[in-house]
Amino acid sequence: MDNNNLLQIAQQGLRMTVGAATSLVETVQNPQKRTEILSQMQSDLSQKTQEWAAKGEVTEQEARVFLDSLFSKQDSSTNHQDMENAPVVSRKDTTSDLQNLTDDIISLRKELEEMRQSKN
Repeated sequence: MDNNNLLQIAQQGLRMTVGAATSLVETVQNPQKRTEILSQMQSDLSQKTQEWAAKGEVTEQEARVFLDSLFSKQDSSTNHQDMENAPVVSRKDTTSDLQNLTDDIISLRKELEEMRQSKN
């Protein structure tokens, strides 16, 4: 498998997860939106996956702009020692987080499939 392709798949998975999380927050905050989302969840899962990936991409871009603005506002006189003391996120932590998110998606898919089957 090509490394670029693998990277694109991982990035789309991340975007889909972020988009799904954003939709979940919107759903919890708005009862009308919750009813709308629940009825939409009965529609094609593939369509929802694409929608979440797109929403995740937008959220990712917004977060990137936000972080860029934060970093650009920092003093250029930041002490190098401060950077050395910054916490380091290990690849194991990232992999673990990604696996947890993947497990959450799998569980949501199973729940959606059960809802579809119980409706029929």
